[in-house]
Amino acid sequence: MSTYVLVHGAWHSGQCWDRVVPLLAEAGHEVHAPTLTGHGDTVDLLGPDVGLGTYVDDVVRLLLGHDLTDVVLVGHSFAGMIISAVANEVPGRIGHLVYLDAMDPVDGQTAVDVAPPAQGMLDAAAASGTPWRLPPMSPAFLGVTRPEDVAWLETMLTDESARAFQEPVKLGNPALGAIPATYLRCVADRPARPPASTVRPNGLPVRVRELESGHDSMITAPRELAEVLLEVV
Repeated sequence: MSTYVLVHGAWHSGQCWDRVVPLLAEAGHEVHAPTLTGHGDTVDLLGPDVGLGTYVDDVVRLLLGHDLTDVVLVGHSFAGMIISAVANEVPGRIGHLVYLDAMDPVDGQTAVDVAPPAQGMLDAAAASGTPWRLPPMSPAFLGVTRPEDVAWLETMLTDESARAFQEPVKLGNPALGAIPATYLRCVADRPARPPASTVRPNGLPVRVRELESGHDSMITAPRELAEVLLEVV
């Protein structure tokens, strides 16, 4: 049995993994899909001080509280920042990192450094009455178009804190470089993209896989995603 921890990206909640969790559990694995502070049922906790460090603490607390080891730590989208930082803090508890269409930062980068177009969201927020709030992206932007999927996704999308995109990640632990990693790229309905690098910024070789799905593959292609995640172990 392996242990999966599935970390949602910005604006989402742990509920976004509801179609994937049972597939991994049915294969005999332990699965955790936490909701990060300020999302889902804890939306009332969202505030200007919530940021990347908050989310890293959420996941580290889960790993330590349940004494989880040899974890397959999966991060979607923005959560690539989170899982990198978690692995930097507790590398001995991580068996494999999976970047699901996710950011893969180097030490000291912010989410805006990794994805410069995100600065446009921050600029728009700064011009609003609530400069620390970032409204969610549209389901279509996330690759979700079927009406039933859109309706479900919209029940869980909430605002994100600007601080999450502005806070630099800390990745100075040499042990981070010894953790195996897999990139899962969601490629459906996208312009041609250059081949993914087979080396992480820290020089560690990675496996690269592609999914014929939009960005939110856990919503639109849960079975295909689960099959790839099961291959990791």
